[in-house]
Amino acid sequence: MNSDLNQASGGSAAGPGPELVVGLDAGGTRTRAVLATAADGRLLGEGAAGPGNALTVPLPQLTDHLAEAVAGAVPEAARRHVVAVGGGFAGATGADEDDPGRLNALTALTAALRRLGIGADSIAVGSDIEAAFASAPGAPADGLALVAGTGAVAMRITDRRCRATVDGDGWLLGDDGSGFWIGREAVRAALRMADGRGGATVLVEAVGQALGLPQEVLPGLGSRTSEVSYESPGAPEWSRTDREAYRMHLLPVVMAEPPTRLARFAPLVAEAARDKDPVAQAILDEAVDQLAHTVAALDPRPGERIVATGGLLGPDGPLTAGLAPRLRTLGLTLDWVADGCRGAVALARLESGRRL
Repeated sequence: MNSDLNQASGGSAAGPGPELVVGLDAGGTRTRAVLATAADGRLLGEGAAGPGNALTVPLPQLTDHLAEAVAGAVPEAARRHVVAVGGGFAGATGADEDDPGRLNALTALTAALRRLGIGADSIAVGSDIEAAFASAPGAPADGLALVAGTGAVAMRITDRRCRATVDGDGWLLGDDGSGFWIGREAVRAALRMADGRGGATVLVEAVGQALGLPQEVLPGLGSRTSEVSYESPGAPEWSRTDREAYRMHLLPVVMAEPPTRLARFAPLVAEAARDKDPVAQAILDEAVDQLAHTVAALDPRPGERIVATGGLLGPDGPLTAGLAPRLRTLGLTLDWVADGCRGAVALARLESGRRL
């Protein structure tokens, strides 16, 4: 890759370097940039920076993150060879050109490129989901996209643009079946066990430990909770006083954090389900149901392509095994991609007039 970068930077005695494109995947957690050749999309370099949500990250900070990521991907000497930039942004989900997220993304990206001295002939911005969809083999133009990570949303993509959206309504109103949703259900299950409304689950201890609750307020049930409830004969003693103390310690800690931080408990649910905890398994089953309903609301056609991304649906994702057969009943097969970087490169190459 170093020799490729040297050539891209014009370091070869043979003359100027090749035309280059930059692809950006700007998500809610981090921004990733990749440098590629315009001719064939071969990757040459990459950089990363902080969050790139075009609706929630203030414009000055968004500009800084974009500039940092692009600077890491594109050596200074290569910047004069960049002819097109394509970016997929969280928060830029509207189909219209005047969508606030798209406008913010374009404003920040234009400023970041100007700061770096990159005078690309064309700049294309869209949603991170559109970019993820285009990352699938062959850079498809039409079909369905499903994201299940911290949030959850499904989209119908036509001519590489979002035409219909289901869910993606945020932690307060939606994101059903997402990592946030699963994490919230884990905490709710722990609270229901503590106050007497729910059955026993290892989640009560796992969540309590993750939040740093005092050991003396935890039930100490361990893996035995998959077979007993806290009221069952032979169940370890967890007094009403300790259960009340558990609740009173847990609630302030959870309420002091941003709601989406609940997503960090999703792996605890997956681990508990692998250990045959029935409460955890029920949470994952319900998450699969929610995502299946979300996709079904797009009226999929048998054989239509569905591209998925997000940690919950990867090769080792906790929902993949459950969701795949549900989608097969709709005539769909999951096609998973890691992120939207390759799709953003494909969109940038299209903007530069290249054929894919």
